Amino acid sequence: MLVGITGTPGTGKTSVTELLENRTQYRVIHINELIKKEKLYCEVDNERDCVVADMDLVDRRVREMASTDEITVLDSHLSHHLADSVIVLRTKPEVLRERLQKRNYSTEKVEENLEAEALDIILCESAEWCDNIFEINTTSQSVERTFNDILNILDGLVRGKEKELADRYRPGSVDWSEEFFG
Repeated sequence: MLVGITGTPGTGKTSVTELLENRTQYRVIHINELIKKEKLYCEVDNERDCVVADMDLVDRRVREMASTDEITVLDSHLSHHLADSVIVLRTKPEVLRERLQKRNYSTEKVEENLEAEALDIILCESAEWCDNIFEINTTSQSVERTFNDILNILDGLVRGKEKELADRYRPGSVDWSEEFFG
Protein backbone atom coordinates (compact mmCIF):
# COMPACT_ATOMS: atom_id res chain seq x y z
CA MET A 1 0.00 0.00 0.00
CA LEU A 2 1.31 3.42 -0.94
CA VAL A 3 0.59 6.17 1.61
CA GLY A 4 1.52 9.71 0.66
CA ILE A 5 2.57 12.42 3.06
CA THR A 6 1.73 15.51 1.03
CA GLY A 7 1.13 19.21 1.44
CA THR A 8 2.36 22.58 0.33
CA PRO A 9 6.15 23.01 0.66
CA GLY A 10 7.02 23.98 4.24
CA THR A 11 4.22 22.09 6.02
CA GLY A 12 6.58 19.52 7.60
CA LYS A 13 6.55 16.53 5.23
CA THR A 14 10.26 15.84 5.14
CA SER A 15 10.81 16.50 8.85
CA VAL A 16 8.15 13.99 9.83
CA THR A 17 9.07 11.37 7.22
CA GLU A 18 12.68 11.47 8.41
CA LEU A 19 11.37 10.47 11.86
CA LEU A 20 9.32 7.68 10.26
CA GLU A 21 12.41 6.49 8.44
CA ASN A 22 14.59 6.51 11.56
CA ARG A 23 12.12 5.26 14.18
CA THR A 24 9.83 2.79 12.44
CA GLN A 25 9.85 -0.16 10.08
CA TYR A 26 8.11 1.81 7.33
CA ARG A 27 9.91 2.22 4.05
CA VAL A 28 10.01 5.90 3.05
CA ILE A 29 10.64 7.14 -0.48
CA HIS A 30 11.53 10.83 -0.74
CA ILE A 31 10.03 11.52 -4.17
CA ASN A 32 11.69 14.90 -4.79
CA GLU A 33 15.15 13.44 -4.09
CA LEU A 34 14.37 10.44 -6.31
CA ILE A 35 13.28 12.70 -9.19
CA LYS A 36 16.51 14.69 -9.06
CA LYS A 37 18.85 11.75 -8.39
CA GLU A 38 17.44 9.55 -11.16
CA LYS A 39 16.58 12.44 -13.52
CA LEU A 40 12.88 11.54 -13.62
CA TYR A 41 11.91 14.90 -15.05
CA CYS A 42 11.08 16.18 -18.50
CA GLU A 43 12.31 19.77 -18.16
CA VAL A 44 13.97 22.29 -15.90
CA ASP A 45 11.87 25.34 -15.05
CA ASN A 46 14.50 28.01 -14.35
CA GLU A 47 11.89 30.72 -13.81
CA ARG A 48 10.28 28.80 -10.93
CA ASP A 49 13.59 27.21 -9.80
CA CYS A 50 12.34 23.62 -10.07
CA VAL A 51 12.19 20.58 -12.33
CA VAL A 52 9.01 19.31 -13.97
CA ALA A 53 8.58 15.67 -12.98
CA ASP A 54 7.73 13.04 -15.57
CA MET A 55 5.00 11.45 -13.46
CA ASP A 56 4.81 8.30 -15.59
CA LEU A 57 8.50 7.63 -14.95
CA VAL A 58 8.13 8.52 -11.28
CA ASP A 59 5.13 6.21 -10.90
CA ARG A 60 6.96 3.28 -12.53
CA ARG A 61 10.05 3.80 -10.38
CA VAL A 62 8.08 4.14 -7.14
CA ARG A 63 6.16 0.93 -7.85
CA GLU A 64 9.45 -0.88 -8.49
CA MET A 65 10.80 0.32 -5.14
CA ALA A 66 7.65 -0.08 -3.02
CA SER A 67 6.92 -3.02 -0.78
CA THR A 68 4.07 -5.08 -2.17
CA ASP A 69 2.80 -6.45 1.13
CA GLU A 70 3.47 -3.56 3.52
CA ILE A 71 2.99 0.19 3.67
CA THR A 72 5.45 2.33 1.76
CA VAL A 73 5.36 6.02 2.69
CA LEU A 74 5.87 8.62 -0.04
CA ASP A 75 7.23 12.05 0.95
CA SER A 76 6.43 14.83 -1.52
CA HIS A 77 4.01 17.54 -2.51
CA LEU A 78 3.42 15.22 -5.49
CA SER A 79 2.80 12.00 -3.54
CA HIS A 80 -0.98 12.26 -3.79
CA HIS A 81 -0.61 11.56 -7.52
CA LEU A 82 0.90 8.16 -6.69
CA ALA A 83 -0.64 6.98 -3.42
CA ASP A 84 -3.72 4.97 -2.51
CA SER A 85 -4.17 6.89 0.74
CA VAL A 86 -2.80 10.32 1.61
CA ILE A 87 -2.12 12.43 4.67
CA VAL A 88 -2.28 16.13 3.82
CA LEU A 89 -0.24 18.39 6.11
CA ARG A 90 -1.57 21.93 6.41
CA THR A 91 -0.01 25.10 7.84
CA LYS A 92 -1.45 28.55 8.40
CA PRO A 93 -0.21 30.84 5.60
CA GLU A 94 1.44 33.42 7.89
CA VAL A 95 3.54 30.64 9.51
CA LEU A 96 4.20 29.05 6.14
CA ARG A 97 5.47 32.40 4.81
CA GLU A 98 8.16 32.51 7.52
CA ARG A 99 9.25 28.92 6.80
CA LEU A 100 9.51 29.48 3.05
CA GLN A 101 11.37 32.77 3.46
CA LYS A 102 13.92 30.97 5.68
CA ARG A 103 14.48 28.63 2.71
CA ASN A 104 15.28 31.69 0.60
CA TYR A 105 12.40 31.08 -1.80
CA SER A 106 11.79 33.95 -4.19
CA THR A 107 8.90 36.29 -3.39
CA GLU A 108 6.95 34.86 -6.33
CA LYS A 109 7.50 31.27 -5.19
CA VAL A 110 6.46 32.13 -1.62
CA GLU A 111 3.27 33.83 -2.83
CA GLU A 112 2.45 30.95 -5.19
CA ASN A 113 2.75 28.43 -2.34
CA LEU A 114 0.76 30.57 0.11
CA GLU A 115 -2.06 30.88 -2.40
CA ALA A 116 -1.99 27.12 -3.03
CA GLU A 117 -2.25 26.50 0.71
CA ALA A 118 -5.10 29.00 1.17
CA LEU A 119 -7.04 27.51 -1.77
CA ASP A 120 -6.61 23.88 -0.58
CA ILE A 121 -5.03 22.96 -3.93
CA ILE A 122 -3.28 19.81 -2.72
CA LEU A 123 -6.31 18.69 -0.72
CA CYS A 124 -8.53 19.11 -3.80
CA GLU A 125 -6.06 17.23 -6.00
CA SER A 126 -5.87 14.48 -3.37
CA ALA A 127 -9.65 14.06 -3.53
CA GLU A 128 -9.32 13.41 -7.27
CA TRP A 129 -6.54 10.82 -6.93
CA CYS A 130 -6.82 9.00 -3.58
CA ASP A 131 -9.21 6.60 -1.90
CA ASN A 132 -8.51 7.76 1.66
CA ILE A 133 -7.61 11.31 2.67
CA PHE A 134 -6.60 12.51 6.12
CA GLU A 135 -5.71 16.07 7.10
CA ILE A 136 -3.43 17.34 9.89
CA ASN A 137 -2.99 20.98 10.88
CA THR A 138 0.74 21.29 11.65
CA THR A 139 0.71 25.06 12.32
CA SER A 140 1.35 24.96 16.04
CA GLN A 141 2.16 21.35 16.75
CA SER A 142 5.60 19.83 17.06
CA VAL A 143 7.12 17.45 14.54
CA GLU A 144 6.86 14.81 17.27
CA ARG A 145 3.10 15.35 17.60
CA THR A 146 2.64 15.21 13.82
CA PHE A 147 4.75 12.01 13.80
CA ASN A 148 2.41 10.48 16.41
CA ASP A 149 -0.68 11.51 14.41
CA ILE A 150 0.80 9.89 11.30
CA LEU A 151 1.63 6.70 13.22
CA ASN A 152 -1.97 6.63 14.41
CA ILE A 153 -3.21 6.96 10.82
CA LEU A 154 -0.82 4.31 9.48
CA ASP A 155 -1.82 1.92 12.26
CA GLY A 156 -5.49 2.55 11.49
CA LEU A 157 -4.93 1.87 7.79
CA VAL A 158 -3.20 -1.43 8.60
CA ARG A 159 -6.15 -2.39 10.83
CA GLY A 160 -8.78 -1.32 8.30
CA LYS A 161 -10.11 1.52 10.51
CA GLU A 162 -10.35 4.18 7.79
CA LYS A 163 -13.83 5.33 8.87
CA GLU A 164 -12.74 5.99 12.46
CA LEU A 165 -9.69 7.87 11.22
CA ALA A 166 -11.82 9.97 8.88
CA ASP A 167 -13.68 11.40 11.86
CA ARG A 168 -10.52 12.53 13.65
CA TYR A 169 -8.55 13.63 10.58
CA ARG A 170 -11.44 14.79 8.42
CA PRO A 171 -10.37 16.34 5.11
CA GLY A 172 -11.64 19.88 4.74
CA SER A 173 -11.44 20.62 8.46
CA VAL A 174 -8.71 23.21 7.85
CA ASP A 175 -9.69 26.40 6.03
CA TRP A 176 -7.39 29.40 5.57
CA SER A 177 -9.37 31.09 2.78
CA GLU A 178 -11.14 33.72 4.92
CA GLU A 179 -7.94 34.61 6.71
CA PHE A 180 -5.82 34.73 3.56
CA PHE A 181 -8.26 36.42 1.18
CA GLY A 182 -10.16 38.31 3.89
